[in-house]
Amino acid sequence: MKAYKQRARLWRAFVIRLPYLWLLLFFLAPFLIVFKISFADPVLAQPPFTPLFDWTQAGWGVLQATLDNYRFLVSDNLYALSYLKSIWVAAISTLLCVLLGYPMAYGIARARPDVRFILLLLVILPFWTSFLLRVYAWMGILSTKGLINNALLALGVIDEPLQILYTDTAVFLGIVYSYLPFMILPLYATLERLDIRMLEAASDLGARPMTVFWDVTFPISRPGIIAGCLLVFIPALGEYVIPALLGGLDSLMIGRQLYDEFYANRDWPLASAVASILLVILVVPMMLLSRYQRAAA
Repeated sequence: MKAYKQRARLWRAFVIRLPYLWLLLFFLAPFLIVFKISFADPVLAQPPFTPLFDWTQAGWGVLQATLDNYRFLVSDNLYALSYLKSIWVAAISTLLCVLLGYPMAYGIARARPDVRFILLLLVILPFWTSFLLRVYAWMGILSTKGLINNALLALGVIDEPLQILYTDTAVFLGIVYSYLPFMILPLYATLERLDIRMLEAASDLGARPMTVFWDVTFPISRPGIIAGCLLVFIPALGEYVIPALLGGLDSLMIGRQLYDEFYANRDWPLASAVASILLVILVVPMMLLSRYQRAAA
């Protein structure tokens, strides 16, 4: 019996620590490698950066770290504009996803069980198709000879095709379309557990529908809103495919700058510095939010 309890305790400890081991191997270790490269100098070699330590001097490792990459990011306005543009696009896209996803999630949660299954299936259905193919489909829809322009011309709304593709509007449409399910699903999971009797009790006490929503429904759904916003904002901030295909060459998104530095310019140290700052931009608000939630609890 004692041996069984000990094995159960060891298994429980292993299961609890397994996610931390996963994060250590596949998040922290790669980030430390990228962070190390950000202090190197670019060279025409393989790998294309200098080592962090020089071991050629009598066996003693000499630190060769440099802050030139971070100084260059601060001095060049291109990267500051790219960060600000990415934050702005991700924030507006997240807000649009909330405005569109909340009523959809609420409608699904209040639907009959048989209809609810079909509606959830429609939300998940786009994931059955390749993400790249879906973005390419939007290129056809938004082009000057695409579905939207042809429909508007046929209805007589416009006299000549609109330039929708390769604009910020196309980027917003692509991001909202691609990440809207990530907003709907956590909201649905929260709203589906909402006890309808609480809403009925508030109405019986004389509360108006809007008051019932803000005082009862919205506070209960706040965890789903926060989870959905994080699931949308974080990948949208570093998005590369959608700005590159729908935004065109002039799209100043930080994901595009990362790609250009890594693959076009082969400047791995500068690209690593860009990625490190991007991660700080993402992690710091998440830590502050987690601290706020613990304090509120």
